[in-house]
Amino acid sequence: MVHKEDLPALLTGVMATLAGIGVARFAYTPLLPALIQEQWFSASQAAYLGAANLLGYLVGALTAHFLSERFSPRRVIGMSFAGIALSFLLCAGPGSFTWFFVWRLVSGIAGAILMVVGPSLALAHTAASRRTGVGALVFTGIGLGALLSAWVVPLLLNASLIATWLTLGGLTLIAGWLCDRGLSHLTPPSVSTASAAENPIKAKHAGMAMVVLMVIGAYALDAVGFVPHTVFWVDYLARENALGNHAAALQWGIFGVGAVCGPLIAGTVARRLGWHNGLVLAFLVKAGAVALPLLSLAFVSRSVSSFVVGAMIPGIVALTSGRLAELVGPGAHKRIWGRATAAFAAAQAIAGYGMSALYDLWGTYTPLFAISAFMLAGGVTLILLSHGVLERHGRMSAHPWRQ
Repeated sequence: MVHKEDLPALLTGVMATLAGIGVARFAYTPLLPALIQEQWFSASQAAYLGAANLLGYLVGALTAHFLSERFSPRRVIGMSFAGIALSFLLCAGPGSFTWFFVWRLVSGIAGAILMVVGPSLALAHTAASRRTGVGALVFTGIGLGALLSAWVVPLLLNASLIATWLTLGGLTLIAGWLCDRGLSHLTPPSVSTASAAENPIKAKHAGMAMVVLMVIGAYALDAVGFVPHTVFWVDYLARENALGNHAAALQWGIFGVGAVCGPLIAGTVARRLGWHNGLVLAFLVKAGAVALPLLSLAFVSRSVSSFVVGAMIPGIVALTSGRLAELVGPGAHKRIWGRATAAFAAAQAIAGYGMSALYDLWGTYTPLFAISAFMLAGGVTLILLSHGVLERHGRMSAHPWRQ
């Protein structure tokens, strides 16, 4: 249940994640085939422009914590929204590859800053007893942005590509205004919150750094599984498999519905199975859904793949964040979450450019889904091993003479 006093924090977090990934990243995916068909760019150039956002996301993830400590968080968030809006408004017409690359890079930098600072700020201004619920809900902005892109972009493309870019810039400005409204009504956080809620797992067991690194490593592998559906899925269906723009846009809409549901599903799973088991299940399900197009592209198969991958993208974000908070405690969560986001961004950028190069080499997206599924399976292994390490250190703490 959402409390009235949590609404400013929710508005801040949801608008930040909506613009940070939902619009800055996901809105480009249904634009990809249109950019190629209108001959603004070649297929390989358009793919590299999609990867430019991933590179920017890495830069933003590495600088977000520093900027939020050095400058007013409200100013940092405001500048990030402005950067994303300009990345659409200033690209509303044919231009050089370099010009588009720079602004797709800017949108990635700004998006990562919003994804790190926005949710952290929202959680810092939420009572400890309600952080689990709010922490899951703030990531619904990712799905809302994808769903909005799925509904608005195909309609606008019927008018013109220029109108599409301009409208997305305007929507980002509206989201920024709503986020600022939430920021202006945030209540001061309790100074005793972090110390009062120290995590018992951290207190009891040594070797926590190894466990945390393994969870972050799994999250980085998830970034590889993130790329094919979020960058290439629409173009893969529309052009490579000749299903057409409308069929591909429908799948992007199903993806968006899944992304809205993902954090809610993750919250329910975490309450029933725990953060660790929920994370294992999410990785397994996502690996299967990413691999599904390799077996069948029938309507049901591709719809299941779209919905499940869409749901697991924000779902795994929420579950990883929750698992790290469980391991290190809320006091250290912001710092560790920033490192996890940077690791995710680095793996994502490498995967984005690597997969764009592989597409340029092979001329097909199909093998990329196999690579991503394999990496997600590796993530499952790391999470399971991390739990084994945790249990081992727990036994050693219980029997100190073994150390």
